[in-house]
Amino acid sequence: MTSNEEFLRQADPLRRELLAHCYRMMGSVHDAEDLVQETYLRAWKAYDGFEGRSSLRTWLYRIATTTCLTALDSRNRRPLPTGLGAPSSEPTAELVQQPEVPWLEPMPDSMIAAGVDDPATIVGARESIRLALIAALQHLPPRQRAILVLRDVLRWKATEVAEALDTTVAAVNSGLQRARAQLADVAPSEDDTYEPLTPEQKEQLDRYVAAFENYNVSAIVELFTRDAVWEMPPFIGWYQGPENIGTLIATQCPAKGPGDLHLVPTWANGQPAFGMYLRDGDVYRPFGMPVITFEGDKVSHVGMFFDLSLFETFGLPSSIEAK
Repeated sequence: MTSNEEFLRQADPLRRELLAHCYRMMGSVHDAEDLVQETYLRAWKAYDGFEGRSSLRTWLYRIATTTCLTALDSRNRRPLPTGLGAPSSEPTAELVQQPEVPWLEPMPDSMIAAGVDDPATIVGARESIRLALIAALQHLPPRQRAILVLRDVLRWKATEVAEALDTTVAAVNSGLQRARAQLADVAPSEDDTYEPLTPEQKEQLDRYVAAFENYNVSAIVELFTRDAVWEMPPFIGWYQGPENIGTLIATQCPAKGPGDLHLVPTWANGQPAFGMYLRDGDVYRPFGMPVITFEGDKVSHVGMFFDLSLFETFGLPSSIEAK
């Protein structure tokens, strides 16, 4: 077996977890895919010099982290609208887009869980890409982000992180302390960690589909917690509270009645999500992608993503025939 064949045999099974790692660093599934490709190209070129002092997995993570840090030198963080620092918006005010902002993107569960048989591995992978966590990581400078991910998500030792980042253990410990302190203000709570849906939450998702497909705004309002947040990049506004969310949908959504919207279930960031389609004559065309966060059996957050390229990323159809 040639060294190239040996490299591919050992490295290919690690591709999905490296993709999740690059996504945590970048906040973009498209950037993550590009950087995983670059990681493998760099590793393939350097494989003849790999001495095995660490595992191949650790070696690839080092290359991937360095590749992400280099990319982040020339890129801005990827926020959600709530991360811009502005107060919540009036639901009847004009919607303002900022397409030039590199917005946070959701990630399909299928890209990290397909082909993985171990339930604990699947749960860990989903938990480590929760939307609230990825959004919180964007508040950190790149090197602090890398330290936090390597220490708290991947559970590397401080000495391993120091070697990967070409720094000292003291610098790693200091960076981790600062990262944890900064993240404490914006990080998800323990309630946001991944758990299988309860029967009540599954019923609530059925109500969510029915409320939107019937365009029943009063039923939509009943879905949400008292402090629920709705945000929808590339629009910069965000909206808090069931009544405001209902008013936003009633006044700003192009759907006008039952049958105008059609929802196809999927999973993003370890959370239930939908491909939402808007009727256009005899077909439904992609409209947006809501990613759902629960608090108990109520919806506490919806990230409604209007980047239509996500439909292809998630393997959703480009159109659906209206019945």
